[in-house]
Amino acid sequence: MTNAYIHHRIDVKPREWQATADALADAPNLSQRGGALYGAWRSQIGRPRDELNAITVWPDLDAATSAGDDPFADIEAIITCDSAIMTPTLRPKTPEPPRRQGNYAFRWFETLPANWQEFLDLCEAAWPGFESAYDSQIIGMWRFLEDNGDLRRTLLMTRRPNLAVWERSKIPQGEAETEVRRQLSRRYDLCEATHVFTTTLLTAEDSEDSVRWA
Repeated sequence: MTNAYIHHRIDVKPREWQATADALADAPNLSQRGGALYGAWRSQIGRPRDELNAITVWPDLDAATSAGDDPFADIEAIITCDSAIMTPTLRPKTPEPPRRQGNYAFRWFETLPANWQEFLDLCEAAWPGFESAYDSQIIGMWRFLEDNGDLRRTLLMTRRPNLAVWERSKIPQGEAETEVRRQLSRRYDLCEATHVFTTTLLTAEDSEDSVRWA
């Protein structure tokens, strides 16, 4: 059985991001409905200061579909919460959540069905070289249950140790890194639209990010 996931974009009251993230994990409606918090992230670059991105994980699509926005309905600091159901593609293989702090990029793609398989093949080919070259991890790439018309909508989450590695990963050194960059550039050209923003992990277990980014 494949787990289902829900992406939640959450607007919170000013300066309430950490308290809200703490409350997400303990939300009674979440565990009662069979879900668990996969992670909560705060803005680093590209999104408002008081916006959180959270992902919850569910036993199956039926559980995720019945949950909707309800798991966090009782958290007072939340102003709005927009939710979308996702299913994993190549990753994640298990519902084990990310635990290490770092630079987490949320990259969104829209891809035509005719390009979809090549898009996936390029990801699968490029990821091992990318991870080994840049001390980075592909956390997951999820496809949204509700596609935008004929387009395949996906969310790719990548962890890098810091922003310096983000810049370094765009400048390949040597043949192996050049091939990785070629594959990722081809993937970039296959999609109809893409955008990205960066975050840090509020639910990290190793360190807290206290920098005032946004």
